Amino acid sequence: MGSEYAIEAEGLRRTYRTRTGWLKPRRSEVEAVRGIDLTVRRGELFGLLGPNGAGKTTTIKMLNTLLIPTAGTARICGFDVVTRTREVRRRIGYVFGGDRGLYDRLSGLDNLRYFAELYGVPPHQQKSAIAELLDLVGLTGREHERVEGYSRGMRQRLHIARGLLHDPDVLFLDEPSIGVDPVAARELRRTVGNLAANGTTVLLTTHYMAEADELCDRIAVIADGRLQALGTPAELRSHADGRRVVEVEAYGVPDSAIAALRGLPGVRETAVEERGTLQLLTVQSDAHLDVQGDVLRELAGVRLGRVASREPTLEDAYVAIVNAA
Repeated sequence: MGSEYAIEAEGLRRTYRTRTGWLKPRRSEVEAVRGIDLTVRRGELFGLLGPNGAGKTTTIKMLNTLLIPTAGTARICGFDVVTRTREVRRRIGYVFGGDRGLYDRLSGLDNLRYFAELYGVPPHQQKSAIAELLDLVGLTGREHERVEGYSRGMRQRLHIARGLLHDPDVLFLDEPSIGVDPVAARELRRTVGNLAANGTTVLLTTHYMAEADELCDRIAVIADGRLQALGTPAELRSHADGRRVVEVEAYGVPDSAIAALRGLPGVRETAVEERGTLQLLTVQSDAHLDVQGDVLRELAGVRLGRVASREPTLEDAYVAIVNAA
């Protein structure tokens, strides 16, 4: 098929039927994905961002044939995901975050040999293909060790190698760096960047904005089951143009203080990230207003750490897009 697009989706929807109650069960429908239109070019590294429950994973599962759409159509390399499932599966790989899907008591090499057999890779191609993949994901020299001794980052890189064994045209990476330490995450990003450079189309979901900013050619933001924004990282950052950000590290901020911050004149967005006992408050305001003094007054009596004022990032733009949904 000669389509210039590796992934195409038109009006993609998915509705779940749910049942609550025991004596008098009530049936209802939940719309997880509410009509998504999307095209991803061949060789593109495309990011899919959104909060938990936004519809990201449901969208990926419809695109990789694990869920049938309630409505709409999707094609991978020109093949319909519902009517041409076998052709689609030959052309895709799927890697998800977490520790499942590998055999701990086998070596990395034996895991890849096993999955190569499972994926129908011809025996005469297996040795060279596995050697190339081990090199690509940076595990050459560690392939004879049991996977149970691998770090989380090494496991994720082995997951990626497994997903590439049958040389797919499109690789779905569903939060690959979840729970991975910063050094291992850097290695993962290098591996993912190499994939796209070698011509593989990559669709990446992640909660880490720096990762999306560094890697992705284009990014789609999904919230409430709908596409809220689509563009390059620079284009998405424009959603926070004309703003200034105050960042405050605090300990034990009461909900009343957060509500007061949201009500300050000129404040556009307020986000709170819990980091153990620490809370990171991010307050976006109109750029011409200096709200730092007002913010600190509202936090009087709260133990504070670092306070900084800065330009907006992709993460700030993402918060603005999601809050506007």
